[in-house]
Amino acid sequence: MWQIRFYEDRRGKSPVLDYLNKLQTPERAKAYNALRLLQEFGPDINMPHAKRIEGRLWELRPGANRLFYFLLVDQTFVILHGFRKQSQKTPELEIHVALSRMQELLEDMR
Repeated sequence: MWQIRFYEDRRGKSPVLDYLNKLQTPERAKAYNALRLLQEFGPDINMPHAKRIEGRLWELRPGANRLFYFLLVDQTFVILHGFRKQSQKTPELEIHVALSRMQELLEDMR
C-alpha cells in the first residue's frame, strides 16, 4: 500500500487539508476517493484519475478539483496543492505553487 502525506508549511499548517475541508460533502468525497485510488494503485493510476503535469509533478482529477502531488521517496506521495479548476488550461500560478512546495521539500531532504 502506498503512503500519502499532505504538504505542511514551516509553521506546520497544511493548506491542502484546509482546502479539502472547505469542499462541500460530495466534492470532498470525490477527492478522498481519488486519494484512496492513489494510495491503492500508486504510480499505475492514470487518466481519467491522474495526469502528469511536468517532470515529477502530477495531478489527481476528482471532478472540478485538482490535487497536485509527487512521489517523494519509496512509496510516499505528497499532496502539494489543491484548487478548483475553472478553465480548460491549468493556470500557471497553480502549477508554480505546487512546484515551489515540491522544491522546498526536496531541498529540506538534502
